[in-house]
Amino acid sequence: MTEIHTPRLLLRRWTDDDLAPMAEINADPEVMRWVGDGSVRDLDLTAQDIERWEEEWDEEGLGLFAVELLASGELAGFTGLSWSEFLPDALPDVQIGWRLGRQFWGQGYASEAAQATLEFALQDRGLERVVAAVRPGDEASENVLRKLGMPAEREITHPAHGFPLTVHAIDLTEYEA
Repeated sequence: MTEIHTPRLLLRRWTDDDLAPMAEINADPEVMRWVGDGSVRDLDLTAQDIERWEEEWDEEGLGLFAVELLASGELAGFTGLSWSEFLPDALPDVQIGWRLGRQFWGQGYASEAAQATLEFALQDRGLERVVAAVRPGDEASENVLRKLGMPAEREITHPAHGFPLTVHAIDLTEYEA
């Protein structure tokens, strides 16, 4: 079982106990504001998401980690890696992403989890390059990407929703520099 410990977080695979807290995170319109078309996700859709994320782990050896606070055991959300089939302009690169509950914002958890995930991608899984696609205006995610050393590379258009996305990227050479 793949787990990563950071000073304050445990990044781990998903359990049945994660469904309700992740569904609560996905039901918050402010959390979902920058995700897809901004629609919230209910319990059933969240269950499908978690099932798909676990399948990706089993099939690909990487995926989205559940992010748990070490101090309390609370599920804060997720961070991880995926192939963005919905975003062909980002393929074949693996994309890093995160989503945390609002009560966990502004405390550095997203940056801490994403940094550990990036290290996992480039050093443990041997990926040569990682990308992230962010909507212009999502300052919190832009800030995390700056901390990760992932500069903006190009602009693309979301194929399903038509809004612009900025693709950020880092390769192994840049990461090690």
